[in-house]
Amino acid sequence: MTPTRRNILMGAAALSAAVVTPEMARAAAALNVANDAGAADWALATRDLEADVAPQTMRRIRGRAPAGLEGTLFRNGPGKFRRAGGSATHWFDGDGLLRSFDIAGGQVTLQARFADTNKRRTETELDAVVTPGFGTPGRPGARIDSVDDANCANTAVMVAGDKVWALWEGGSPLQMDAETLATEHYVTLKPDLKGMPFQAHPRFDPDGTIWNVGANGAQVIVWHLNGAGGLIEAQVVTLPRASYFHDFTATDRHLIFVLQPWVHERNGMPFTTQFGWRADMGTQVVVLDKADLTRGRVYELPTFSFFHLGDAWADSDGTIRFDVAAGKDIEFAVEGARVLVEGRGRVPGEPTKLALITLHADGRAEMVSSGLTGEFPQANPRFAGLRRSLTVHTAGETTGRPLPTGLAVQDWSRGRADAFHFGTGHVVEEAVFVPKPGGTRERDAWLIVPSIDLRAGVTQLHAFDAGNVSDGPLVTWAADVALPAGFHGAWRG
Repeated sequence: MTPTRRNILMGAAALSAAVVTPEMARAAAALNVANDAGAADWALATRDLEADVAPQTMRRIRGRAPAGLEGTLFRNGPGKFRRAGGSATHWFDGDGLLRSFDIAGGQVTLQARFADTNKRRTETELDAVVTPGFGTPGRPGARIDSVDDANCANTAVMVAGDKVWALWEGGSPLQMDAETLATEHYVTLKPDLKGMPFQAHPRFDPDGTIWNVGANGAQVIVWHLNGAGGLIEAQVVTLPRASYFHDFTATDRHLIFVLQPWVHERNGMPFTTQFGWRADMGTQVVVLDKADLTRGRVYELPTFSFFHLGDAWADSDGTIRFDVAAGKDIEFAVEGARVLVEGRGRVPGEPTKLALITLHADGRAEMVSSGLTGEFPQANPRFAGLRRSLTVHTAGETTGRPLPTGLAVQDWSRGRADAFHFGTGHVVEEAVFVPKPGGTRERDAWLIVPSIDLRAGVTQLHAFDAGNVSDGPLVTWAADVALPAGFHGAWRG
């Protein structure tokens, strides 16, 4: 079958059908409004925020801001899960909450604002979570005429010119004002591509252009944009299997898709019910030529699961390398993220470990683990798609207790890591590299990372020197509020 827009949008039709099916409605379980009694200390990370946070100056509580550190960290993540008439049952299904940390003159101004999505409007009116999602069943009252009616806009953020886009993996970007975080409109990159999926992990070329994808089964639309978010080209390709993937990666010349053996087997909602874990299939890596997407190569690796990849690069001999936060299976994705929202009990699933994948020019592939627990791998954006050595990632998560407590920088060329751990009194979020003005090396950067101080009950923001993480934060600021844990961020200098 020739891939078409209609084929890719069939996922939206299946979603809508799942909502109105009486059997699905009867099977949906409503949660009571969260009760703090018996909640774990880490439950603050998924506690509801009930309203936007007006701009506030964060207090500097440690150190001093380094000279030259000026700009804004934008962050996105779910901010509200529970309503009186029924709640989200999965961490990935809360209402999108965009946050900005504006650093200027050594001070930080924090604000947070909910994405004004169709989903949030419907559920605010009904005072019930009714829209099906990644792991949350649909309930009576859902209103879905297009895929963007289910769009949470809760996963990542991309700077597009003087705007920011709140991203979700199943639908359109949601454009928001970069200064006020006010919602403006869903982004249509081309009229006849309205509603096509635009996933949460765009990749950036050395020339400043942007690549992203949108997936529906084995069919993938490949987006190529200019730095302001304007469309250069969109093409549809078909991958060897209909595998779930949340992230892809890229070198300066290639697009890379990792196809784990969590494969599409049926239609239905919530989304996780469509997939089956088939460990015997192994994991495939597909490499496509950016200049000609019909040219590709498939590599085979042993079975692993994943959500996030690091930036890739190609050596002069054609060898391709990239890192991955590799897991054993999908237990956390299905069950662990559910327990996170419940806020109590043992969270199923083992923490992921940072590993380096090497794709040799002769067709061999290998994956070598660092042995370190890690998630949310990030690289210095000055080296996007180019040869590099450093990866920053979260650290300190242990089996049974969710969420990271520290961060580390892995140096692949030296085979060692530099780490800092706050301890179990903090939940540490994704760190981003901020290149130092005038710097040329990978280490010429700061790492900007938020955390939740569980004992003080507030969000903090930290700046580290990328070359000396174990020395601890250069500066720490504290807010007057605890924001729920976010997923992904972007820096605007």
